[in-house]
Amino acid sequence: MKKKGSLYLIPADLGSANFNAIFPPFNKEVILSIKNFIVEDLRSARRFLKKLSYPGNFDDVNFMILNEHTDIAETKDYLDAINNGSDVGILSEAGMPCIADPGNVIVQSAHRRNIKVISLIGPSSIFLALAASGFNGQNFSFLGYIPIKPNERSSFLKDIEKRVWKNNQTQIFIEAPYRNMKLYESILNSCDPETMLCIACDLTLDSEYIATKSIKDWKRTKPDLHKKPTVFLLSKY
Repeated sequence: MKKKGSLYLIPADLGSANFNAIFPPFNKEVILSIKNFIVEDLRSARRFLKKLSYPGNFDDVNFMILNEHTDIAETKDYLDAINNGSDVGILSEAGMPCIADPGNVIVQSAHRRNIKVISLIGPSSIFLALAASGFNGQNFSFLGYIPIKPNERSSFLKDIEKRVWKNNQTQIFIEAPYRNMKLYESILNSCDPETMLCIACDLTLDSEYIATKSIKDWKRTKPDLHKKPTVFLLSKY
């Protein structure tokens, strides 16, 4: 019987141009050997592979699209190459696949089919931010994107703030970069002055900014978060 391939979860950089400073050499070895990739966007996937000096012609590479517009029924054949002994890689747009990122349905399918799933080492903005925040790292909740409408967002922030004080649970969330400043203002207007807020922006980049302060102290400053990938964390000291 032919040996099955594996499903590799391939992290991408968070914007840094220096691949070797962030990823172990083994990642590159694996990536350059794969001919089947599940990606969110074809153009950015090719750009990432070019940075690694991917060998051969991209016309010979099987790129399969998985994003918010993909019908799950279209993905039923995405892992078929594995049965023929070839590896398949899920390539994230930024950071780790399947964490605040599409891909979990493919991993579910792999487990149902007894396919080996291998996570490669790489940056996750969520965990980098949590580690650098000084907040509780044993009890935390990642909430993804929170409501956009002002009233709903304010109510949501007040609800998760209660978890901070009642359960000592760190609350982690993100926003589309162009809406960061609106979220920042909403946090300041909705949360208790003594609640702690960590802002982790442009992680792994030269412009990286990480700071933890009380809401009261944040009201004395205004960081420039516009169009910059940012993770927000609420907790208490």
